[in-house]
Amino acid sequence: MKDEYGVNISELLSEVENGMWERDFMELGSVGYTEKGFRAGIKIFMSVLMDKMWDLQERSKLTMEERNKLALSAGKDIRKLVLKYTGIDTHDLYKDEMDKEKK
Repeated sequence: MKDEYGVNISELLSEVENGMWERDFMELGSVGYTEKGFRAGIKIFMSVLMDKMWDLQERSKLTMEERNKLALSAGKDIRKLVLKYTGIDTHDLYKDEMDKEKK
């Protein structure tokens, strides 16, 4: 049985997805996501990817060491992909937040 959080957040994400599809059909060009919105999108993608990776790893009966290696590899691949196509280093997405906490 899936966690209630996963079920509830899936409904919310589905609503957001529907809104995005409606917007995309209008073909108005750039949406103008803020850095905060972009960061949220990356986090959402990473979260759902890791959830599905966990399911596959469970079925494959991988050890925690194997799971950790795959998760690190996925994170590196996402970082490279985002940097290549946007010029944004995902390691910098929370830099402002971390700088605020240090003060």
